[in-house]
Amino acid sequence: MFKKWMYLCSAMVCSMVIAQGAAAAPANDEQAVADAVEKLRAAMNHPSDGAALKPLVMDELSYGHSNGKVQDKAEFIAALVSGESDFVSIALSDQSIKIVQDTAVVRHTFVAVTNDSGKPGNVSLKILMVWKKHDGHWRLLARQAVKFSV
Repeated sequence: MFKKWMYLCSAMVCSMVIAQGAAAAPANDEQAVADAVEKLRAAMNHPSDGAALKPLVMDELSYGHSNGKVQDKAEFIAALVSGESDFVSIALSDQSIKIVQDTAVVRHTFVAVTNDSGKPGNVSLKILMVWKKHDGHWRLLARQAVKFSV
C-alpha cells in the first residue's frame, strides 16, 4: 500500500512539474517576441547596411504602410538603408502579444519622428504584426499600419 501511495505522489509531482514547465514556455516565447520587436525597432532606427534587419524578417515578408503601400523584404530593407524611410526616433507603447503555437500577433502604438528622403515629419500609427517562429527564432512575417489621431 505504501508503494502505491509513493507512486501516486510521484506521478502527481511529475504532473505538476510538467504543467509548470508548459505554463512557463509561453512566457518565455512572449519575452522572445518582445525582444525581437525591440531589435526590429532599433534596427529600423539605425539601419546602416541592413545587416541587423535581415535576420529579423522572413523572406516572405509583407510590410504594409498606413498609406496602403506594401513592401516585400528587399523593398523594406532598401527603403530604410537608402533613407527613403528614415526614422529619427521610434517609440512603441501599449504593446500586446498573443502567441498561438509558432505564430505571434503583436499590436502596439508606434509614434515616430521621421526624415523620409530628407523631409521631416511625425507619424502616429497603430500597428499589427505577425511573427513566426522559424528555426528557433521569431521573425516578422507581416505588418500593417493604420493612422490614428492622438
